[in-house]
Amino acid sequence: MEDWRKDARREPIIVDLDALVPKDHLLRKIENVMDYEWLYERLEPYYCHDNGRPGTDPVVLIKMVLLQHLFSIPSLRQTYQRIQDTLSYRWFLGYGLLDEIPHFATVSYAFCKRFPDELTTEIFEHILNKALNNRMVDPSVIFIDGTHIKASANKKKYRKEQVAKAAKVYSGQLRREVNEEREKLGKKPIEDEDHPQGGGGETVEKTVSTTDPDCGMFVKGEHERQFAYEAHTACDKRGFVLGVEVTAGNVHDSVAWDKVYDNVTSKFEVQFVTMDAGYKTPWIAKKTIEDNKIPILPYTRYTGKKDCYKPWEYTYDPANDTYTCPQGGILRHTTTDRDGKRTYRSIPAQCRDCPCKAKCGANEKGQKLFTTHVWQEYLDLVEQIRKTDCGKELYAQRKETIERVFADAKEKHAMRYTHHRGLAAVTQWVRLKFAAMNLKKLANWSWKNSFSRFIFVYCFLNCKKTPAFVT
Repeated sequence: MEDWRKDARREPIIVDLDALVPKDHLLRKIENVMDYEWLYERLEPYYCHDNGRPGTDPVVLIKMVLLQHLFSIPSLRQTYQRIQDTLSYRWFLGYGLLDEIPHFATVSYAFCKRFPDELTTEIFEHILNKALNNRMVDPSVIFIDGTHIKASANKKKYRKEQVAKAAKVYSGQLRREVNEEREKLGKKPIEDEDHPQGGGGETVEKTVSTTDPDCGMFVKGEHERQFAYEAHTACDKRGFVLGVEVTAGNVHDSVAWDKVYDNVTSKFEVQFVTMDAGYKTPWIAKKTIEDNKIPILPYTRYTGKKDCYKPWEYTYDPANDTYTCPQGGILRHTTTDRDGKRTYRSIPAQCRDCPCKAKCGANEKGQKLFTTHVWQEYLDLVEQIRKTDCGKELYAQRKETIERVFADAKEKHAMRYTHHRGLAAVTQWVRLKFAAMNLKKLANWSWKNSFSRFIFVYCFLNCKKTPAFVT
């Protein structure tokens, strides 16, 4: 009879847990680059050492959350279950084979009730600073974009609400410039309407989830309607996430852009800002250029009538502030509205008998109206930058940088949907996701660099010098 191998599952053995974890395991690499002393000092005021039951090590609780995000585990409950029988996870926490793992409810309570709200931001910035100190981050070129995260909300349970229209960040500056132009044209200035919401008293209808009121209804292209959040993210050309701002899924990219941009540019020396077509607005172009940054934006297709004259076929005369149509007609600047739109009109007698009146788009009175924005010159500069070789090269890197970050976050780190509810909870969850991704990249690159240095030193010390013969 064949002598099969005996069952060794109950065989007692004396072994060091450290010997069972591979030397090139990701968690070993992370332990080599991370330090946790600052966490003990930061969380010291939130623990009482002379009263009550002994508390759980706060670093262990934070490590359990990092394990969840590093290895794409959907929930803390499943993270707790996997730690029970995964040797590398126990080694990472500093626990032995028979030690009792902290319950997942303890971890959840600590982040919801005990730890400060800004702790996740501090963890994210601490990891990013480590990468920066190791010269792994190159913030000279940043890439900004947003990705939607499906919310934990039933899309059939909602109500319609009339909410005040939010004021734009640049509304005050735009109003001042508009009134200056209206004063030159002899028009009355537009008064600042005093409303508590700052939106001019206008209201819009909003679909609000009864399950999670903080999320927003997301409808885009052929996608189905669903409640979602959006993570507006900035990264460098090496894939390190530099900043993130989480909003409801129905907030446009250009609305949330200011917070992400200000957050990143206030901390790093940025030279180029690469964005997609959703950010191609006059305000974003103006603010970026005035901050001595170079915006990289794509080509946007013309959406007007195909059988009419295109806007670029009109010639602008800055001395007289007029436009000349392809047939030689003069369009004078007549007014500027509260949205910053300049209106240029032609003289009816001049266009009434024009043979190209239909192609020009003149009205029944024979008058042509042409509109531009007060910050149109910044968009014209963006178009010139787009056509340069540098602009084309940097925009092509979006698929290798910010789009790759979103793909890895959803495919490898379970960020397609969230079980958390509320904007604050989802923001902390997203920030920890990106902190784990930065930590993973930092650990792997540090290990490769140290391994390469070891190979170089080994080869240098063991190589024999070849004698040189003189002929």
